[in-house]
Amino acid sequence: MFQFLGSTEVEQPKGTEVVRDAVRKLKFARHIKKSEGQKTPKVELQISIYGVKILDPKTKEVQHNCQLHRISFCADDKTDKRIFTFICKDSESNKHLCYVFDSEKCAEEITLTIGQAFDLAYRKFLESGGKDVETRKQIAGLQKRINELETENLELRNKVQDLENQLRITQVHTLPAGSVTPISPSTDIFDMVPFSPISPKPSTPTRNGTQPPPVPSRSAEIKRDLFGAEPFDPFSCGAGDFPPDIQSKLDEMQEGFKMGLTLEGTVFCLDPLDSKC
Repeated sequence: MFQFLGSTEVEQPKGTEVVRDAVRKLKFARHIKKSEGQKTPKVELQISIYGVKILDPKTKEVQHNCQLHRISFCADDKTDKRIFTFICKDSESNKHLCYVFDSEKCAEEITLTIGQAFDLAYRKFLESGGKDVETRKQIAGLQKRINELETENLELRNKVQDLENQLRITQVHTLPAGSVTPISPSTDIFDMVPFSPISPKPSTPTRNGTQPPPVPSRSAEIKRDLFGAEPFDPFSCGAGDFPPDIQSKLDEMQEGFKMGLTLEGTVFCLDPLDSKC
């Protein structure tokens, strides 16, 4: 259980002076609230390789969720063993916020625990090579491509249907009165034999009864289908097909881990009347 002095915006992501000013500001605000009869709220902390969660001790509601790759600085006061703080970049405003806590003489242990969690999270990220995020990128990219192809397929079907309707109207207008020319069921309206994947390809024997040599495959030469569209290859999606929010998430994690987490024990000297300073 910890007393949560609150959080305040700071200009820099690191630095002893930065957290010292923030702690001084929040401690002064706490003294004001105490004089008005207000109590400092108590919170619980959950520290894992995914981040630091600040929870209400009664309802277990998450008040703040600070992801580890966004935490850039941790410090504790070596003189009173109670105050510890960390700086985290806010996910919505992108501002650097300094969170300050009053613990029961375990500030140094909390600071080290956050540092160890950051180290484990960074190693896990390096070992996976960002595969978790990359997999989500690929899935989202493929889903987007599938949606585009389904829309394109529907449009092409409508165009083919319109062409068939126009051809039927033309045939009716050009036939003599009273005459009917049925269309062979073995061919389509373009006099083409419909393709069936289960129908064997008829063989054409030569004069001496032997089969002709197989025709080389032209699949490598085919770049577009009969509608002029390039065949879909789910493994050739470029980076531009990935949603920008997922791409930015991956970049943000790489940038945050690359910046690293600085752990520092310092003397805050918060109150001029404090005998410890």
